[in-house]
Amino acid sequence: MKYKLWVRRMSISAPKMTVKSHFPWPLKALFLVLVLGFGGAVAMWVYDLGRDFTGHSPALSKQQLADLNEKVEALTAERDRFSSTVNAAESRLNIEKAAQEQLGQQIKVLESENAKLKEDLAFFEGLLPNATGKQGITIQRLTAELLTPTQLRYRMLIMQGGKGPNFVGNVQLLVTATVAGKSTVLTFPGANATATEKAASQLDFKYYQRVEAELTLPEGAVVRAIQAKVMEKGQMRAQQTSNL
Repeated sequence: MKYKLWVRRMSISAPKMTVKSHFPWPLKALFLVLVLGFGGAVAMWVYDLGRDFTGHSPALSKQQLADLNEKVEALTAERDRFSSTVNAAESRLNIEKAAQEQLGQQIKVLESENAKLKEDLAFFEGLLPNATGKQGITIQRLTAELLTPTQLRYRMLIMQGGKGPNFVGNVQLLVTATVAGKSTVLTFPGANATATEKAASQLDFKYYQRVEAELTLPEGAVVRAIQAKVMEKGQMRAQQTSNL
C-alpha cells in the first residue's frame, strides 16, 4: 500500500503543486511606487535632456525672449526716428518744390517783362533823334505773325517827337493777301468792326503808345504783307509796311 502511494506520487498522474512566494501588500505598494517614481524620473530626465539638446530649455527661452523684446524695442525706436526724419525731409522737399514752382512762374513773368522793356528800349533808341527834333509821328518796329490760319497778331510802337500836345487819331491796317486765288487788300477796322476792334485802333498819347491786337482773316487767306497807317482827322500822318 505504501509502495503504491509512493509510485503514484512519482508518476505523471501525481497531483500538481504550486509554489507561491508570499509578500505583504505594503511591500508590493512600496515597490510599485518606487518603480513608477523611477520611471517618471527617467522620463523627466530624458525630456529635459531633449530640451537642452534642441536649445529650448526654459531658462534659455526666457533669455531669448528678453533679448528679442529688447531688439524689437530698439528697432521700433529706430523706425520711429527714421519715420520722423523722412516726414521732415518730405515736408522740406514739398516746401522747396512749391517755392521753386513759384520762383519759376516769377521768372517767366520777369522774362516777359524784360523782353518788352528791351523792345521798348530798342524803339526809343531808334527814335531818339526824332524825339529830340521837330514834332512828328513815326511808326517803329511793325511786326505781324500768324497765330492760326485765320488769326493774325500785329504790334507796333507809335511815337511823337517834340513837345507838342497829345496826339489823338487812329491806326488803319491794310493786309495784302490772296483769297480764293485772287489778290486782295483787307482793311481793318472794317465797316463791320466790333467795338473792341475799334477801341484797339484808337490813339491818344503824348510821347508814345504801344498798339497790339489780333485780326480775323477770311478762311484760306494767304497773307503777303501788312501796312499800318496813322490817321488824324482823315489825313495820314505816318505809315510803315512789313512783309510776312
